[in-house]
Amino acid sequence: MTAPTALLSMGPGIAERLFTPVQRERLTALVDTDPALVAHRLTDPAPGVAAALAGAELLITCWGAPPLTAGVLAAAPRLRAVVHAAGSVKHHITPACWDRGIQVTSAAGANALPVAEYTLAAILFAGKNVLGTAHRYRQLRAPHDWRAELAGHGNYRRCVGIVGASRIGRRVIELLRPFDLDVLLFDPYVDTGAAARLGAVKVGLDELCARCRVVSVHAPELPATRHMIGAAQLAAMADGTTLINTSRGSLIDGDALLPELVSGRLNAVLDVTEPEVPPAGSPLYDLENVLLTPHVAGSLGDEIHRIGDFALDEVARYVQGLPFADPVTPDGLARMA
Repeated sequence: MTAPTALLSMGPGIAERLFTPVQRERLTALVDTDPALVAHRLTDPAPGVAAALAGAELLITCWGAPPLTAGVLAAAPRLRAVVHAAGSVKHHITPACWDRGIQVTSAAGANALPVAEYTLAAILFAGKNVLGTAHRYRQLRAPHDWRAELAGHGNYRRCVGIVGASRIGRRVIELLRPFDLDVLLFDPYVDTGAAARLGAVKVGLDELCARCRVVSVHAPELPATRHMIGAAQLAAMADGTTLINTSRGSLIDGDALLPELVSGRLNAVLDVTEPEVPPAGSPLYDLENVLLTPHVAGSLGDEIHRIGDFALDEVARYVQGLPFADPVTPDGLARMA
């Protein structure tokens, strides 16, 4: 049986980090491909890429993959499937792909784990007020009655709110199970019974914000979720509440959040913001009650090889004529990040 022909398509420098030498050997054993040939653009491609695209049955994509427009698909008459070795496919999977009947799979589930791990660490640190305590210790540099100062903190029976039962939100709830925390969940698509089976109590968004001392956002970026955490939700949060965002910056009204952070009333752990990189003069960089990271909660470093393994497993399923383990559908895509 002839192996399917595949082409890699992603941003510059990513393919070299995505697969280890062992993984590249597995890839070339599964499909007919040149791992060194990577399509950074598919519109007006280089001659070698154009020829590979014309013969490709399978496209392996990752961050920075160019959109699969109708014009691109016309230049890829044999293309039958896309394996995305990353999370969201919204940036490159177009309606033309669904019209063509192309199968799509994504490593969103594998990429959810490091984001959930980051979130778990942020939740536990928030409960212990690690950020504020570290700053105070740096100031005092002397013995101090920390037990008295931190009497209102800790991670026993603390109420944690999860906004969105996405893959990552569900994984966070799963990781929280060993801890003595009370987990509330807001998600309009999850009923009370389903929330309980996940290990959470379903509540409304305003109630969640009012009751929880840690609120972590995991909803998808949709028109309906833009600024879902706005002035009213922020005002409902108790003094000292920590807001965590590893989803998309647009889900929080940044103009409403900033005064709450500048005043010190709320704390935040922000891995994403709107805009993606705050202006150089933004107070977010310097506020003592804000931990600002540059969108690093997802797979990076050696974690990238996890999503590489997932992609290779999906390629193997395709080669064997099996359905993808984690397919993306048009209906599902509408509710994905």
